[in-house]
Amino acid sequence: MQRKTVRGVLPGLAILTFLTAGLTACTDGGGVGITSDAKAGDSAGAVAQPGKYRVLPMPCKAVDAKKVRAMLPAADTLTPEQRDALYAGVADASYDADRRVGCRWTAQTPTETRLLSVGFERVVSYDRATTSDDDKARQVYIRQLTDAHLPFPGPVSSPTPSPSQSASPSPAASGGTSPSPGTSSSPSASASPSAPPELGSRVLEGLGNEAFLDDKLSAAGANAVQSRTVRIVFRTSNVIVTVEYSVQPALPGTGPGTVPPSGETQDKARQLAQALVDRFNE
Repeated sequence: MQRKTVRGVLPGLAILTFLTAGLTACTDGGGVGITSDAKAGDSAGAVAQPGKYRVLPMPCKAVDAKKVRAMLPAADTLTPEQRDALYAGVADASYDADRRVGCRWTAQTPTETRLLSVGFERVVSYDRATTSDDDKARQVYIRQLTDAHLPFPGPVSSPTPSPSQSASPSPAASGGTSPSPGTSSSPSASASPSAPPELGSRVLEGLGNEAFLDDKLSAAGANAVQSRTVRIVFRTSNVIVTVEYSVQPALPGTGPGTVPPSGETQDKARQLAQALVDRFNE
């Protein structure tokens, strides 16, 4: 009887030993049930990475002060305190300073009024299982590009024409696209062969991840003169930055104000935009 009992126990021990060895082989050594042939980097719950920027800088202090002064000449009649207030700017009202902020400046002289504004928008994806913050920001940028009636992807162009370009460049010479709807050329510029060419709206290269410039020249009327507004929008990671610069000459009879050429206005706006790119890259 005792010998038969031993014979019955040994097979059971062998089975238990076999099952234990098999279980060990199917774990990662920690007993968490990860198979040994799992590939490195596999993750069933992987989500898109958050954007580079988690907060936004204070817009009134983020801009280059010297460039702002060059864009907004102050009237000679201003006191030092008034000049300081002018260049300090006025912050836009914001209910979430980590998501959207802006700042505005206004400079008035007897001949013109110049307006400058900058805006920062930090884009956040609420479905990072499928879309990253950067991808969501790119969608916002493309929508603005489309609203400006510019193609995507757009051609590359220089901010100013090269010396070899003629006074009336072809679409290819000025970036390959015609000005967006609502953009017009100054009648005096087209009538004068010595006037600089209108550069128009276009996609820009080398400004953040992607950028475009929208240049609008309003038509003169009985109670209004022409004014120029240059808007630059660029994306850097998950932040959309907008720079808008307007020059409004004084009404006829109140001063000799004239609309500056597109090259001059665009160049100032682009220099400020580049300084903001550098600021975000610090």
